[in-house]
This record gives sequence, C-alpha cells and structure tokens, in this order.
Amino acid sequence: MSSLHEKALQVLKNNWKNGFTIPCEGLYPFQWNWDSGFIAIGWAHVEMEWAKQEIRSLLSGQWKNGFIPHIVFHNDSDTYFPGPEVHAAHLSDQSPKVKTSGITQPPVMGFVLEALYQISEQDPKFLPFLEEVYDAVFLNHHYFYTHRDPAQEGLVYICHNWEAGTDNTPVWDFIWETFEVPDYNLDRRDTKLVDASHRPTNKEYQYYIHLIELFKQWKYDDALIAQKSPFLVQDPLFNSMLIASNQSLIRLGELLGRTDKVSQLRAWNERAVTAMNSKLYDSQQKGYVYYDLRNERKLAFLSSSSFTPLFANIPSAERANDMMTHFRGGAFSGTNHENYLCASFDPSSVHFNSEKYWRGPIWINLNWLIYRGLLAYGFQDEADQIKRDTLGFIEKYGFYEYFEPSKEMNKTLTKGYGGNNFSWSAALTIDLLTNKP
Repeated sequence: MSSLHEKALQVLKNNWKNGFTIPCEGLYPFQWNWDSGFIAIGWAHVEMEWAKQEIRSLLSGQWKNGFIPHIVFHNDSDTYFPGPEVHAAHLSDQSPKVKTSGITQPPVMGFVLEALYQISEQDPKFLPFLEEVYDAVFLNHHYFYTHRDPAQEGLVYICHNWEAGTDNTPVWDFIWETFEVPDYNLDRRDTKLVDASHRPTNKEYQYYIHLIELFKQWKYDDALIAQKSPFLVQDPLFNSMLIASNQSLIRLGELLGRTDKVSQLRAWNERAVTAMNSKLYDSQQKGYVYYDLRNERKLAFLSSSSFTPLFANIPSAERANDMMTHFRGGAFSGTNHENYLCASFDPSSVHFNSEKYWRGPIWINLNWLIYRGLLAYGFQDEADQIKRDTLGFIEKYGFYEYFEPSKEMNKTLTKGYGGNNFSWSAALTIDLLTNKP
C-alpha cells in the first residue's frame, strides 16, 4: 500500500462516525447523499462492510415516495447552517422518522452499487446486499421520473441549486435574476471555518434559503413545487448521473432477475438519452448545457458538468470527439495548456473565478467521473492527463475540497481550497490508485 493510499484511508477512518462518513469535520458534519456514494467506493477497496453500511445509513433517510434527501441528520452538530430545523422536512407527510433535508442531490447510488460489485470481483457473497437495497434505489429512480419530469420527456428537473451538487456555478446567476427574495438572517458557519472569499456569497445564500422557505410553505409537495418554484432546471450532471445509474440498475436487475424493473428502467433510459442529445447538447458550445424550464430557455454555458455525459455513454463517438477540443488546447486546457483539468466552469468565460467553489476550481469527484468517461470512449491521453492532474493535487496539497486550475497560480500555492481532509477526495484517490478500469 502506497503512502498516499495510507493517508487517504486515514482520512476516511477519521471521518467515519460508526455507520456513516461525514464529508469533512466541522464544515460538513452530517451524512451527504452523493458524497456517501463516492465514499462507499473508496471504502469498498479496504472495508466492504463499511461501504455497505454507508449505503444503508443513507437509505435510512429515504422518504416513503422514494425520494433520497441530500442530508441525513443522524447526529447533532452546531457547526453547519442550515440544519434540520431550517429544512423542516417533517412538514412533508412523506418524510421518515430520522431528520433529513427536503432536497436531493445527483443520484449516483445505482452506479455506485455496480462499482462495489465489481470491486468485490463479482463475489456471490455480495448478492444478498444487492437484493437488500436494489428496490430502494429503483424506487428513487421511480420518484424522479414520476415527480420531476412533468412533460414526460425523459429529463428530470432540479428545484434547488444544491440539488445539482454544483452549488454556486455561474449558471445559476441567470436564474437568480428572474426573481427577488427577502433578506433572511443567515447564521452561516462555513465562512467562519474556511476562507470566506472562496465560498458562495451572502447574496447567493439569500436565494438558497428562500427556495427552502418556499418548499416549506408548500410542505415539500412536488406538484406545487413543479407549478410554482422559480427554480426548475434540467441539469446535465444530474441527468447524466441518473442515466448512468439507470444503466447500472439494468445490469444488476438482470443479475437479480428483476424483469419488470429492468423493463421500466430501459424505457426511462431510452427516452432520457434521446432527450439529453436532442435538448441539452449544444453544437456551438460542443458540450451539454442547461435548460431553464421555468423560463423556457437554454442556458448555454459550459462547466465540468458538461462533460459528465461521457460517463453515462450518452454522446455518439463523433460528438464525444468534438467535446475533446476543450481539452486539446481549448477553453478548459487553455491555448498553451496553461490549466490543469478540469475546471468546474469555462475558464474563458467572464464569469469564471478560479478560487470560488463551483465557479472555477477543480473538484476530485467531477474529475473522477470525467476520467471514467474518457476511458470509456478511448481517449487515453486525455484520461491519463486528468488522472495525473488529479493525483498531482493530492500529492502536493493533501485531500482538500477543491483546487486551483491555473498552473501559474499553483507555482506559489501551498494548499488547496475549502475544507481539508475531505472524504470523497480521499475515497476517490484510493479508487484511482487501486482500481484498473
């Protein structure tokens, strides 16, 4: 075991809370949805039972209708805002006994389950666990396609920016312009724990909290949210994760003999892939972009999310090759390859900020997804580069939350950005070091 592997494992052990793993001490003290998916992949390489427990703990917060929240508040903590009392998920008659948030995150659990099965080397002893959790994950997909796709076009919407996982991407600026919000008293803790200049602004947080207040007024009723929410967006990352998870659930369902569910998943997935390619691909931008359902307009901006359809095998080979222009001396690599891959927002844009959360910095989980997608399409050089860049950050700075894309700026930096000892950075480092796709 390499020293980097050992350090990564120590981060996970330190963040393990006897049944689940927090993303980061202080900054994120609860269980987060898609974090736990990536974390489970890391655990699977060293302690499969803990990987299973990670998933069980997350699913303990699943709602009656299949919805899986973005936070499960198993424990108490005073270092995070907004906590369970702000989310007030109990207002929904669908919520469970355990305290949760009332919004979700990208649905990674389907492909995570398949990844765990592959890491187990398809051990028959893993099948009882698949049997145990398969229906719950399928029900989550059923929730999305029955509650989040009002036109039945195959693309589901997000109703809060936190649901995208890319909390303050500049894309949302153009949503915030469409409505006004009151001034809320923000008891933020994050800006006291890490550099406030690297975090979303208080002005942005007013919108974040306002959406939650609206959902509480509507008791998290999906029909009312679809009808009234000022934020309804078809996001390329979210839908790509759902499609990739569909595909994994199809293969796992065939293994388990879940014929009816496999048939339904195939129907959803076929429509979803078609809609991704016809509606969210922008031929001028050469990437997958966003659609604002509420204002019926395409938001044609590129981000690292724009390349995640590669992970879900969505673009044609020709289209995927067109997308590579961004990595071959294009916007994301820079004309003279002056940037590491892959910035979270288009570095050539006036809205790009290399230090500010999802407005530019590099995130390990998006790099991992893009790396896997590049390999799947045979882009070995680009895959090798993004893996090399990713591990280079970890080796130089440690397991930070996000990183500076500019090679020039990295010459003088001594640390990464955001929280340190970040769990998915550690977990996916373990996978990159040990797994041979």
